[in-house]
Amino acid sequence: MDALKTAHRVLVIGAGAMGSGIAHVAAVAGHTVYLYDMQAEAIERGRAGIGKDLAFLVSRNKLSQATADAALARVIPISNLADAKDAMLAIEAIVERFDVKQTLFAELETVLAPEAILATNTSSLSITAMAAPLARPGRVVGMHFFNPAPRMKLVEVVSGLATDPAVAQTVHATAKAWGKVPVFAKSTPGFIVNRVARPYYGEALRVLAEQAATPATLDAVMREGCGFPMGPFELMDLIGHDVNHAVSQSVFAACFNDSRYTPHLIQQELVHAGRLGRKSGQGFYAHGEGKALPASVDFPPASAARRVRVVGDLGPAAALIGRIEQAGVTVERTAGSGHGWLEIGAARLMMSDGRTATRRAVDSRYDHVVLFDLCLDFAKTPRLTLCAADRCGRGALTDVVGTLQAAGLKVAALDDVAGMLGLRTVAMLANEAADAVLSGIGSAADIDVAMRYGTNYPLGPLAWADRLGPAFVAEVLDHLRAHYVDTRYRLSPLLQRKALTGATFHAN
Repeated sequence: MDALKTAHRVLVIGAGAMGSGIAHVAAVAGHTVYLYDMQAEAIERGRAGIGKDLAFLVSRNKLSQATADAALARVIPISNLADAKDAMLAIEAIVERFDVKQTLFAELETVLAPEAILATNTSSLSITAMAAPLARPGRVVGMHFFNPAPRMKLVEVVSGLATDPAVAQTVHATAKAWGKVPVFAKSTPGFIVNRVARPYYGEALRVLAEQAATPATLDAVMREGCGFPMGPFELMDLIGHDVNHAVSQSVFAACFNDSRYTPHLIQQELVHAGRLGRKSGQGFYAHGEGKALPASVDFPPASAARRVRVVGDLGPAAALIGRIEQAGVTVERTAGSGHGWLEIGAARLMMSDGRTATRRAVDSRYDHVVLFDLCLDFAKTPRLTLCAADRCGRGALTDVVGTLQAAGLKVAALDDVAGMLGLRTVAMLANEAADAVLSGIGSAADIDVAMRYGTNYPLGPLAWADRLGPAFVAEVLDHLRAHYVDTRYRLSPLLQRKALTGATFHAN
């Protein structure tokens, strides 16, 4: 299906940050854009904001002055919806209230041509329910932009039960013509991004609740170790705890209180206290002029071991061996079965598999077990995070720390928490993404694209599952479920099938 032609006019309802951003995108793409808001001053502010953003792009040589001037001239303020009766696409970006949006669409049906497309920028409300009472429900579709719309590439194109497939195809093609990266999604709670992303916050809050480490240390694990652009706590402070907690509550309620989406008391307490993050000056961190985020709590310098023995295969962490060798440590290799480990002094250093270090020490009948967390790239990571079994000797842990420091790694510790943080988070993201594929919410390719472009994840969750191996991800989740006795960690049937057959989510 072809995209809308630039001769087709676009109506944007709502001139706030999101609405004016969408108007900016459509105008730069060549469309005449009607910008409407119930408050005239909001329209003026919105159009002025578009002008400011365009001027910034000119200053950075991203647009010519002539192109910017022409785009701004195509943004036409209107005070009456009837003035936009020739628009072929209407995009609402108004208050996130179901009744208000539904009333607006009913009015638009009386104003616009029958073939006009009615798009909602809702981030989570049901497209099916929104369209149900309308005369032409097939013309209603979700067109979910991410903030700020001019810079964020992703657009979720969301179909309700009645959405005409040709309408979704047209909107998808139009978003692509506007320079965006569109993905198809089904109307379900949270669509793709807001649903699949819940574990990024939820697992971090649970690890914090176990007092495993400070928020700054946990943020460093995810940012420096796993390659995410922001740690979960600094990201929640940026989003606003009122907003993030409300989304968590909405998805939880809409999924009939599924334990996988349970909101957390820590965040609820912050909301009750008015500690909303950057917007209030206080969240997990203090914000404001002169305020810097605290540093992670890392081990002090220690001495490296002279000799390390590798037993078996370290799997995705094999690159650590080369880094230790380059530090001048003698490395010996011994064959072994199952998950391999490094013998450093008295310690056995192993990658986490979802069990606690104490559990693995008991299972192996060896006290001095130290685990390390998942990293995006063990050959390049600046950080490795450890946890030690309860009976691990202090000297054994110090030998591990010094050897890793000699290999150029910053080293921090978590208390002995199951799955640590990076591994359990990635496993849960992959599990959630697998369920989204199984439920037809989106394809594996679209879900990974959505998470890459909507949240700037370093890898799509399913691509990460393929890298680790679905069988290993399934093993991690099974261990978490056994440890917590919690259906939150139940295995997606699709992930289980991939684990059993050795198949991957993406073709090799």
